[in-house]
This record gives sequence, structure tokens and C-alpha cells, in this order.
Amino acid sequence: MLELKHISYRVSTLDGELDILKDINVTIPDHKLVVFTGPNGGGKTTLAKVIMGLVQPTGGQIIYNGQDITELGITERAKLGISYGFQQPPRFKGITVHDLLLLAAGKEKLSKDRCCQYLTKVGLCANDYLEREVDASLSGGEVKRIEIASILARHSDLMIFDEPEAGIDLWSFARLTETFEQLHREQQSTMIIISHQERIIQLADEIVVVANGTLAHRGTTEEIFPLILADTLGGCPIIDRKEAE
Repeated sequence: MLELKHISYRVSTLDGELDILKDINVTIPDHKLVVFTGPNGGGKTTLAKVIMGLVQPTGGQIIYNGQDITELGITERAKLGISYGFQQPPRFKGITVHDLLLLAAGKEKLSKDRCCQYLTKVGLCANDYLEREVDASLSGGEVKRIEIASILARHSDLMIFDEPEAGIDLWSFARLTETFEQLHREQQSTMIIISHQERIIQLADEIVVVANGTLAHRGTTEEIFPLILADTLGGCPIIDRKEAE
């Protein structure tokens, strides 16, 4: 179980102090799929980075499986079973896709069949990608899918995905959505997905709307999704009904 208690994050600007997150309280039970959505700039990604340890909150506590992890770094949180997929993943010149999957799985050897399974789940063919370097020769969408495959290879207890649909073609997006649905159905992991995509939002057990640094609304998909479609949660649309291109 993940518990966020009174999470705040304040930064200093030329105009004074700016509150990015303001007293956010969320509890996410094990094996649930929760979607963070809301207007751009509302604080969704910052909140996800706080959970992973990429951003240190200026107030509040993070409790994971009964342990206070507020002061723990990224490595320590990863060892506890938390993984993070960036909106714009880093590239690694000199490291092949196979190397990356090995590192993620924590194994010296990983069969080609197993690698193929992870890559297939994100719409890639192992024969075409295993020996390619994760460098500038790959498109942004390819790097994104490879990163997601590496997260799947880790078998983390808590997986965080920041807009996994970004830069992914329609076919791969459909395959990725099926993968999220399968993981959730098999209750392999708890998932937090930042998304504006209708198809991903509809998979959620719970929708958390983050706007202006606050937890504006939360509830089941049945409760919140109709309000999103009616655009009653804010002054601008917060959902993209178009599929990823």
C-alpha cells in the first residue's frame, strides 16, 4: 500500500515562493490501477516524481508498505520494488536493448524468448531491436517502448508510467493498453499511470484529478469519467479523446 500524507512541494522563483503541490493526501491499495489526470501544469508529474524520489517534497510523508520512505533515495526505493517510466526516457549510447533488459531483470542471462515477450508487449520485435543500442538512432517512440519493456522485466510491485502513450503509434498504443489491462487483471503489480487518454483512463480502478497543485477530485471511473467528458472539473479540457498517433 502506498500512502501520501500531506504532500507539499514549494520552489523559490524570482517572484517569490511557488507551491507546486499543496497538501495532497492519497492512499493507493495494492494491485490497483490508478490514473492521475488533469490540466497540463497541474502537478501530476511532480507528484509521480515525489513517489519515486526524483523530487523531494518540502512537506508531508510517503509511506510504502508501512515504511516511511520520505527520505529514501531513488536507488533505495527501486530496491523496495518501485519503478518509474519517464515521459521522455533517457538514451544510453553503448548499451543495447538486450543489455538494458538484463539490467532491469537483474539477471546475467535472459533468454531471447523472454526478451521477445517483453518487447512484444510494447509492440516491438526482438529480432529487430535486441542488438540495437539505446541511442539517437532510435525514435522517441521506440525508446519509450523499450523503457516500458524494461520496467516490465523488473516485475516491480509498484509501476509508475508518465504518459506512456506519448510518441507511440496507434498500433503500439493498442498493444500497450492490452498489456496494462492484462497486468491489472492478473494483479501482478500496483500501477500509477499519468494519462489523458480515454482508453487508459477507462482501465482505472480510481481516477485522481490533480489541478493547480491540489487533489481536485478522486473517485471511481464510473464517478469521475462522466464529469471529465462533461468538462465540469475545470476551465479547460483535461482529456484527449484522440488515440495516440
